[in-house]
Amino acid sequence: MVRTAFLVPAEVYRHDVEELVAAAPALLAEHNPVTALAHWFDRVADYARVKRGVFAAVEVGMWQDLSARSLGPIGDAMTALLDAGKAAGAIRPDIDARDVILLIGYLTRLDEEEWDTRARHLLHVVLDGLRFRE
Repeated sequence: MVRTAFLVPAEVYRHDVEELVAAAPALLAEHNPVTALAHWFDRVADYARVKRGVFAAVEVGMWQDLSARSLGPIGDAMTALLDAGKAAGAIRPDIDARDVILLIGYLTRLDEEEWDTRARHLLHVVLDGLRFRE
C-alpha cells in the first residue's frame, strides 16, 4: 500500500519524466540531431538534479517501481534522438540508448557542491564520445 505522503513526490517524478520524454521530438523538430541531443542532455541534467531529491523522499519500493517505469519512456526518447543522429551520419552506429543511460548514470553520484561544474561538462564529454568520426 502506498502512503499518502509519497503521492506528491511520485507525481512530481512522473511529470518530470513526461516533460523530458516530450522534449525529444520537439528538439528534433527544431535542431539537427546532435544539437537536439545536446539540448536534451541539458534537460537531463536538470531532471537528474530534481530526481535526486524526489528519490530521497520516496520509499525504496516505490522508487524501484518508478525507476522501472521511467526507463522505458526515457529509453524511447533517447532512441529517437540517437536514431536521428545515426540517420544523419552524426552519431556512431554502435551506440544504443542503454549505453547512454549507463554512461550518464554518474549524475546520481554527483554531490550538490560539484553539480554546476561537472554535470553538464560530463554530459558534453559523453556527447563527444557519441559522435561519428571517420
